[in-house]
Amino acid sequence: MAANFWESSQYKQLLDQEEVDVVQPLDKERGISVEDFKLIKFHMSNHIMKLAQHIKVRQRVVATAITYMRRVYTKKSMVEFEPRLVAIACLYLASKAEESIVQARNLVFYSKRLYPDDYKYELKDILGMEMRVLEALDYYLVVFHPYRSLSDFLQDAALNDVNMNQFTWGIVNDTYKMDLILVHPPYRIALACIYIASVQREKDITAWLQDLNEDMNLVKNIAMEILDFYENYRTITDEKVSSAFSKLALKP
Repeated sequence: MAANFWESSQYKQLLDQEEVDVVQPLDKERGISVEDFKLIKFHMSNHIMKLAQHIKVRQRVVATAITYMRRVYTKKSMVEFEPRLVAIACLYLASKAEESIVQARNLVFYSKRLYPDDYKYELKDILGMEMRVLEALDYYLVVFHPYRSLSDFLQDAALNDVNMNQFTWGIVNDTYKMDLILVHPPYRIALACIYIASVQREKDITAWLQDLNEDMNLVKNIAMEILDFYENYRTITDEKVSSAFSKLALKP
């Protein structure tokens, strides 16, 4: 197991956004566009978050599950790896990897409760998909997240009051509705979130940022990606999500 991010499989497997946006051939045959691809992953990220609230697991488990899900679809098609089942399997696997284990039968129960008309999977389906997800991940389960760096940075910058903590953590949580964790080092995502929060809350951290000797162009580019997401988020409708899923012959 890697002791730090720079020695980890996660660092070695960082991708360019263009690589993350590749739609697999089987999905292309169904008419799935890059926009559809992003919408489905966005919807399944929300699905994982919603399910996690009911089974009451830590945010780190949620973040790891979403990372697994997004990583799977850099290699596998949504036709072969049905998104809703993958999402549940990833949450189950993440709960074990993060030592916050939940019972698979509870995932089945709450999934049926949340989606009584659509959810059709049983315990054996989750366990079977768990093994397929493990193989798709090449059994690399350790995920480094921005949260630890965020806490350290906020304290170092003297910004660790309750308001800034909650605001920046909220932004970090939102980044899992995007593919940033597959593209950028976690600490840089944390810096981008702090940068956004400092501008929004009118906190001058210019001197602190300069002392970090970090390439601020890279940080600001990530911040712009996040802000672009917030802007585009307003245009996401149930109709668009349904249209994307319909190409997979699924209902969202």
